[in-house]
Amino acid sequence: MKLKASAGKRGDKVRSDCYIEIELKDKGGIEIDLKSKVAPLYGKSIEELILSMCKFFRIKNASILIEDSGALPFVIMARFELAVKRIFPEINEEFLPEMIKQNSYATGRERLRRSRLYLPGNEPKFYPNAGLHEPDGIILDLEDSVAHSEKDAARLIVRNALRAIDFYGAERMVRINQLPMGIEDLKYVVPHNVNVILIPKCESADQVLAVDEEIKMLRAEFDITNPVYYMPIIESALGVIKSYEIASSNENICALAVGLEDYTADLGVERTNEGKESLFARSMVINAAKAAGIQAIDTVFSDVSDMDGLRDSVIEAKAIGFEGKGCIHPRQIKVVHQALAPTEKEIEKAKKIVTAFEEAEKKGIGVVSLGSKMIDAPIVKRAHNTIKLALLNRLIDENWRDNL
Repeated sequence: MKLKASAGKRGDKVRSDCYIEIELKDKGGIEIDLKSKVAPLYGKSIEELILSMCKFFRIKNASILIEDSGALPFVIMARFELAVKRIFPEINEEFLPEMIKQNSYATGRERLRRSRLYLPGNEPKFYPNAGLHEPDGIILDLEDSVAHSEKDAARLIVRNALRAIDFYGAERMVRINQLPMGIEDLKYVVPHNVNVILIPKCESADQVLAVDEEIKMLRAEFDITNPVYYMPIIESALGVIKSYEIASSNENICALAVGLEDYTADLGVERTNEGKESLFARSMVINAAKAAGIQAIDTVFSDVSDMDGLRDSVIEAKAIGFEGKGCIHPRQIKVVHQALAPTEKEIEKAKKIVTAFEEAEKKGIGVVSLGSKMIDAPIVKRAHNTIKLALLNRLIDENWRDNL
């Protein structure tokens, strides 16, 4: 057992976070040294929270230093719990914030995933306002954006955020670590109504099945009823070759994504905006996804200052079959949505297909045609998605049928 441990961040540039240091003593009770600019307003509530956690974790004698930089309660809880567990690694109890009512929503396999915004798992300052930018999904990242020494910290921050932060209806995603470490991550997120698990650097169906098996056990243990979907990320030459095996390996897979930073590194080539070096990989991922009946999601565009480059990248991705794009900055979301929006020609065609299908259904006609062309189920589904995108981008209104 250690006698002293710390967790969190400190310094002049830190915001919406805190640093907590716990030193055990033989006697003297709990001594709290709180340094915070908001102490006049929130000092008492912070100290009460710390005392309640001391009681929960059965800490009776300790000196506790708190350097607060505007941390929300869910952050203070995570930092304190981690400091305790760095002293007592055998402790399994969790001090959980209340699950807010806004976080009870479920997701669907067919949900639109045009944009997904990555947030580093150990940077809570980005969390409270992320949903206001209206991404389709928000990824709380436990993998590449988190230093190895802070993996334990990120797990607790992400767990608490899933319970305490309002993401305003965005799909709540978590990118776990590469397996086998990622299996351990699941117990920190699955019980807290995560919607989608991203499986990084996926190279076989066995990896998906390992994730699925662990999630099945957690769903049973915690009586979870909302669905949990999977998005494997293809990031290597081997993953590309096995992309269909991966995409078709489990009914809970909702999408297949490609990650080009690691893929081009695996090839030993430089990643370019033109993307010639990755066209094969992207085409394989698209074809694998379509063959498996799931969505194909493109990689991130890494230059957050180049909006024109991002727009061109999304338009090109849409043209070859991708349905979504990764975002690493909120300013990219609007550009992605606009670039993926249907054109006027696409909207008019979709209207005709949908209305023809609906008229045929009313008349009990099994075969649907538009002019001289037959309309089958995939075409109707694509038309419905086009209408949905047009509505989301406010290009048509809900009563569009009245204007035909």
